[in-house]
Amino acid sequence: MLFDSHLHIVDRKRLGYPWLADAGALNRDSLYEDYAREAKRLGITDTLHMEVDVTEEDIERETEYVKGLSREPGSLLRGAIAACRPESANFPAYLERALADPFVKGFRRVLHVVPDDVSEGVLFRENLKRLSDTRLTFDLCVLPHQISRAIALIDLNPNVRFILDHCGVPAVKDGLSESWSLGVSEVAKRPNVIVKISGVVAYADPDNWSPETLRPFVEHCIASFGWDRVIWGSDWPVCTLGGNLSTWVAATHALMYGVSADERDRLYHLNAKRLWSL
Repeated sequence: MLFDSHLHIVDRKRLGYPWLADAGALNRDSLYEDYAREAKRLGITDTLHMEVDVTEEDIERETEYVKGLSREPGSLLRGAIAACRPESANFPAYLERALADPFVKGFRRVLHVVPDDVSEGVLFRENLKRLSDTRLTFDLCVLPHQISRAIALIDLNPNVRFILDHCGVPAVKDGLSESWSLGVSEVAKRPNVIVKISGVVAYADPDNWSPETLRPFVEHCIASFGWDRVIWGSDWPVCTLGGNLSTWVAATHALMYGVSADERDRLYHLNAKRLWSL
């Protein structure tokens, strides 16, 4: 049983994705039915949709679109991590609407696609604090050189539950770096942060990686955070840059060979279900 905490759906007929123009092989539709066909064969039983940086006017439309897909018979979709703009004066009203919608499980604002000082703004930080003691999580998607900024946000908000996406976005193809490993270890000292084992195949050399290439990065994250603070995600369709969904699932199983059934179950589904009360 796998709980996929990180599925992206791209439907260019329904929503606007300005960034896709420069996204190379990802500049295409990546539809739920294509994902679900493969996911069900792989033992994925549940998934959360992760926002795909749609145009700002489409943010709430994206959530409604995914919610519609979740109502289809046999759907794997259990909720959405919605896009947000904490730097906006409109955020408090948006937050109230999200809290009233049980389908919304959390928020994400990708910080490596905006200037670094966005997350340092007073309004951004005040609005992020509004998530304190709510049921909503906040995904942190940052590059290794931005880890100090992520830590600043975490330390200002000890009552917000954060998720560090994609193992902290290491440059896998370049090998282990001290700045990445020390950064992950430092983030892990904060008990209100969980790490997502996802994304790493997209950062490897697409023609020359194996589970052993990924192992140091995955094992460092698990050793730093412990088995109670790790969750799994596919990052589909981004994972297809390094193979396909089946490739990443197979690599995950290879990486988990030899761990206890309890440890594996915590990573694969138990921690996610506990985190989002599912």
